[in-house]
Amino acid sequence: MGLKGFIEGGIASIVAGASTHPLDLIKVRMQLQGETTLAPNPAMQACRPALAFSGTTTSFTIPTTLDVAPPPPPPRVGPISVGVRILQSEGVSGLFSGVSATVLRQTLYSTTRMGLYEVLKQKWTDPSSGSLPLIQKIAAGLIAGGVGAAVGNPADVTMVRMQADGRLPIHQRRNYKSVVDAISQMSKQEGITSLWRGSTLTVNRAMIVTASQLASYDQIKEMILEKEVMHDGIGTHVTASFAAGFVAAVASNPIDVIKTRVMNMKVEPGAVPPYSGTFYSGAVRHSGAGPKASERFLRLMMKKTSYN
Repeated sequence: MGLKGFIEGGIASIVAGASTHPLDLIKVRMQLQGETTLAPNPAMQACRPALAFSGTTTSFTIPTTLDVAPPPPPPRVGPISVGVRILQSEGVSGLFSGVSATVLRQTLYSTTRMGLYEVLKQKWTDPSSGSLPLIQKIAAGLIAGGVGAAVGNPADVTMVRMQADGRLPIHQRRNYKSVVDAISQMSKQEGITSLWRGSTLTVNRAMIVTASQLASYDQIKEMILEKEVMHDGIGTHVTASFAAGFVAAVASNPIDVIKTRVMNMKVEPGAVPPYSGTFYSGAVRHSGAGPKASERFLRLMMKKTSYN
């Protein structure tokens, strides 16, 4: 297939990514629910005691700042409620925030992984039987997904940030105008390495998604045709796609939550990053989300099976 696989896979991914962008944006907003970040309140920190006591025998130590307990997190809501809130507060255009980053991400990430997967699959297929064992399909998916994620990470970071921006208070928003503006601002303000923030998670997720999705798609399609459940046509491809999407969503969902939060976090100069390390337990402990975080939007991810 060669170059044709890259072109066809890239075009299909760009169309699918742009079409399902509103669902992906809702997914990101749901992934960020439950974060327990409390910004310091300058007004409260500026408070000082009105009276001071001093004496030769007794002294009092009075704190110069007040510790304010974080407010209880807002109740978590489902995809329909999140979508309605976005429409009410940001309008229809809010559902397409960051679509330019999505197009760039699909151009870099999906074009690479889908084209490379086809190249490896053709290279490893037994010429005599024309078949490829499942383990080799998984290996091809792992390699293709990892390479594609490393190439597309800058676009992935900007996409997450642009999608999440509308949930922040106005004074905390990044207000990126486009994917080019986002990459430019990140490079100037946070350094060029910030474009690969969360890249380890991105690569891990992409390897899991590509290996589980593309390998299971090929395997399921072959099983359907071998057992003559359906004839080779659009029905077979759609059935295999839905099944492969379900497998990929279940396999990658927990790490996708962590990836989104790491990419979206703000790191103040000299401060400890809100999320450090790549282990699920550490990220969940910092986020306060708990294991159920990966369940909140599983159904939504399953709707996006064609390109992720």
